[in-house]
Amino acid sequence: MGLFSLEPTIHFITSLFNSLLYESFFLQIPIRISLHSWLFFIPICSLFLNFGIFVVSQSQTCLSDQRDLLIGLKKSLIFNRTLSTKLLHWNETQFPDCYLWKGINCSKEGRVVDLDLFNESITGGLDNSSPLFSLHYLQTLNLSYNKMNSSQIPSQFGNLTNLFYLNLSSSGFAGQIPSEVSNLKRLVTLDLSASFLLGYSMLEIKKPNLATLVKNFGELKELYLDGVKISAPGNEWCQALSSSAPNLRVLSMSNCDLSGPFDSSLQKLQSLSIIRLDFNLFNAPTIDLSSNELLQGSLPEFLPNGSLQSLLLSGTKFLGALPDSIGNLAMLSRIDLSNCSFNGSIPNSIGNLTQLVYLDMSINNITGPIPSFSMAKNLTEINLSHNDLTGKIHSLIWKDLLKLVNLDLGYNSFKGNIPDSLFSLPSLQLLLLSNNQFSGRLEFNASSTLLNFLDLSSNNLERPIPTSVFQLKGLKLLSLSSNNFSGPFQLNNFQQLRNLSNLDLSYNSLSIEYIETNSSSSSFPQITTLRLASCNLKTFPYFLTNQSKLTFLDLSQNQIHGEIPNWIWKFYDLISLNLSYNHLMMTLEVALFNLSSISALDLHSNQLEGKLPDLPPSATYLDFSMNNFNSAIPASVGESLSVAYFFSLSSNKFHGGIPQSLCNAIYLQVLDLSNNTLDGMIPQCLIEMSETFELGVLDVRRNKLSGTISDTFSGNCGLQTLNLNKNLLEGTVPRSLGNCKSLEVFDIGNNYIKDTLPCHLRSISRLRVLVLQSNKFYGSIHCEGSNAPWPMLQILDLASNHFTGPLPRKSLSTWKAMTNNEDTKCESAEPSLPPSEDIHLKSRLSINWNYLSAELGFVFGFGMVIGPLIFWKRWRILYYKHVDDIFFRIYLHT
Repeated sequence: MGLFSLEPTIHFITSLFNSLLYESFFLQIPIRISLHSWLFFIPICSLFLNFGIFVVSQSQTCLSDQRDLLIGLKKSLIFNRTLSTKLLHWNETQFPDCYLWKGINCSKEGRVVDLDLFNESITGGLDNSSPLFSLHYLQTLNLSYNKMNSSQIPSQFGNLTNLFYLNLSSSGFAGQIPSEVSNLKRLVTLDLSASFLLGYSMLEIKKPNLATLVKNFGELKELYLDGVKISAPGNEWCQALSSSAPNLRVLSMSNCDLSGPFDSSLQKLQSLSIIRLDFNLFNAPTIDLSSNELLQGSLPEFLPNGSLQSLLLSGTKFLGALPDSIGNLAMLSRIDLSNCSFNGSIPNSIGNLTQLVYLDMSINNITGPIPSFSMAKNLTEINLSHNDLTGKIHSLIWKDLLKLVNLDLGYNSFKGNIPDSLFSLPSLQLLLLSNNQFSGRLEFNASSTLLNFLDLSSNNLERPIPTSVFQLKGLKLLSLSSNNFSGPFQLNNFQQLRNLSNLDLSYNSLSIEYIETNSSSSSFPQITTLRLASCNLKTFPYFLTNQSKLTFLDLSQNQIHGEIPNWIWKFYDLISLNLSYNHLMMTLEVALFNLSSISALDLHSNQLEGKLPDLPPSATYLDFSMNNFNSAIPASVGESLSVAYFFSLSSNKFHGGIPQSLCNAIYLQVLDLSNNTLDGMIPQCLIEMSETFELGVLDVRRNKLSGTISDTFSGNCGLQTLNLNKNLLEGTVPRSLGNCKSLEVFDIGNNYIKDTLPCHLRSISRLRVLVLQSNKFYGSIHCEGSNAPWPMLQILDLASNHFTGPLPRKSLSTWKAMTNNEDTKCESAEPSLPPSEDIHLKSRLSINWNYLSAELGFVFGFGMVIGPLIFWKRWRILYYKHVDDIFFRIYLHT
């Protein structure tokens, strides 16, 4: 059990071997020792080594005074010798040194530091005179699961001041826990819990109280007092623990006769991760443990006739199913279990809580149908969003909820029709049903005049938008996007909704038009957010000329031709403007910096031409790609990108060099200058940006860049995509590129690189795409080492080089990601690519990744246009679906 040293034995063997060498050298005897000599010498060494271990091990003994104390402890304890597995074998005759005894561990000085007598059937003999309390060096002591026959805990435990672990759980002790336990200032774990189910008498903490017991427990991290009768009000026990044991991580006090109310001081326990407080007498009106991110546990069974009024656990890690006994809490009025990890279904008994006013179970893993709330007629707010609830939401569930104000069922898996009874609830102001699977026609007779927010987006609703929507006179927000609504639709209908400020009809099959009359523009409500993407618009809606509060405008993916009207640049409060995927044709000479509040500006996929205009300095997202701009990139362009994280000039006709000022855009995450005619060298500072700044994607493919790639990638390189395809680059693959541990895509195809296979990049374990095709690479395609490089590799293109030698079988068997038959297809919501890109994309998606041809030199697909595939997939969908919402949140929080 003890530690020992081999130093004397090793020293002897070394001396013996050195003497042989010495004698051989000075007597000029050859040191070529014969096999027979070695066979003789090795057993001798082994013999001495084993002897040394034996001798040194025997020197690690339990000191005699420690052994005598243990023998005295054994003699004083009353225990069942038939059931004992440790005490029975404490035998100084058979094992003179106690370090070999079960349940004992000694320090290297021979002092007993650990004593474990768990479940030794001890029934008595432990009092203040016990030899146990003379083992002053004890650090851990476990006497749990014994049968002390309701004897009191000896006060002498307080003398074991070196203890950091003390476990007396379920040991049969009873009565008041002595105050001397508080002397154990080094305790990290204290377990005094008792099992009521096993019939043990209960311990208690009364005089002295809990505050006295824990007053010196500044190091305590785990406290178990289950079954100990404390009978303390909430402010007393909460304050005692929070002030004296600030480092608690585990608190278990079930069945302790604790009462409420919970004191706010409990929230000071910032390290608390597990708490168990079930089977107590919480008659307090509120249990509030919210916003403790490390706190975990599960809900107990609730006893009948509880007086709890508020159960607030939001922002914790509570998990498990919700007990049906929650229905026993007849006084419960407020339940907030949001942003936890609860699962299972919602208990039907919740619907019987007649006093319930507020119910929030959002952001969990709750499944199944919604129960009936017919008895919970006082409910004003229900939020069950971001779960996996299923089934239909029948009219009977809601018809009696006449006080319901807010209902959020978004981000679930509900199906069927939306019941018209929801629109008849007289108090309803907010109805959010987005991101479900509701289908059919939207039909209702609107009788609610208070409904302000209606979000039915991202469902499968179809047919025309019902005219009853325009009877909801109180509407401020209406979102019907991403459904299957179809047919012609006149925006003039919204003139009836005088309070409307947020309108989203995007991504349906509508053909929207606006009929101009003498008063229509001025009578249109003042809109702050207007999203009409993919609505078959032919012109800019003229009512916008009289709008003064517009902050978000999305008219992308329409059929708008001609020029961008000048009045658009006068929306000085505009935060996001998206006019992409139209047919806009003009020279963009306007000074965009007049848009002083703009954060996102997307004009890509039009026919804009001329010079790049002055950029708004507040923009974080700028996309001018796929137009006809024809000029040099302004030398000072980087000065206007001081807060930008996305900047794309791809697929234009920009020429000249890459401006050095781009390196001043220290927050850039994506820089895309691809598909132009840029020349010169890649600025070294762009390579170095990946060190201290946030650049993750650098795409300069399909230009005329020349020179070598700077070998200045630092150890903090954060690049994820580096695409240099189809340029005039020479030299070798920089060795420092291996510092970019997050790199997933490296495409250097169609250049003049002369190098061997870049095995120095093998440390980049996340690499998925490696394109070297059409260069001057040479030599073997094998990397030295026991493991094949790039375990996550999916695409490898080595075609049109000068590689030689056999195919590496080990690599082929390691690159299992290549055999994945799942195509990474673009979703339907992604905008269609231009024809030239689309042809390449379709050919790539038709590849069978089980196909391998040595003649093609590891041409596994994708080739030069892997960059566009990955680039558009990752960023386009994000932008078109979510980026406006992200900017809106950022704007509101700043």
